[in-house]
Amino acid sequence: MEPVTTAQTLTDQIALRLRSAILSGELVPGLQYSASGLAEQFGVSRTPVREALLELARAGMLRIDKNRGVRIIPTALDEVVECFQVRLMLESPAAARAAEVVDDISFQEVQARFDDMQKAADLNDADATLRADRDFHLALLALAGNKKLVSVLADLRNLVLTRGIATAPNARSCQELVDDHRDILEAVRMKDPVRAGEAMRRHILNTATLLIRREAQDHPEVDPSDLEAKLASFGTTLSTLRE
Repeated sequence: MEPVTTAQTLTDQIALRLRSAILSGELVPGLQYSASGLAEQFGVSRTPVREALLELARAGMLRIDKNRGVRIIPTALDEVVECFQVRLMLESPAAARAAEVVDDISFQEVQARFDDMQKAADLNDADATLRADRDFHLALLALAGNKKLVSVLADLRNLVLTRGIATAPNARSCQELVDDHRDILEAVRMKDPVRAGEAMRRHILNTATLLIRREAQDHPEVDPSDLEAKLASFGTTLSTLRE
């Protein structure tokens, strides 16, 4: 993490940096961190760091253990489902918009990110495949022309990753992950917004379902059918609204 400046209130600035570090996975769920150690990284005193940590603790992003430091709280599975619901609401229409406005030059960037994903899958490199997957989605979303949308959806993806779960390689192979994006790529290439939006919706639902089923194996108290129903009904509702 970069040192902070004094242009803003230190507490607010540190809280922003800490939130970003949690969402990006730089601060790892389950590991213990100290206020003094974080203060040293930021180049400030412990007081504003402690105040920022209290703010994030109230937001439910971390837990403060008295005399032992702080721990980042892993994202609950229900919250993961909510993230995918938001993705259904935002990312499917964004893919349709991308198909409407794409030109040959902008499509080259999307194609390049897909090619990166394929190269990583050819090497069976799960981490690289997942990074390329993220970059493909962000390149596609950028075509919609709304930077805030890209930022919000990037944070949602990072929030899911703070739980330490991903479909590849646990729930599907790297190649299966790549193949699940082909319909999206082809629909955008053909400049077909309806097909692009539906392809994105199917991809998001498929990814969410695989994650839910994989996590349910380690959590017998979780009923995957209930969570899958929430996703399916949400996706169906959004599809109906577009008709």
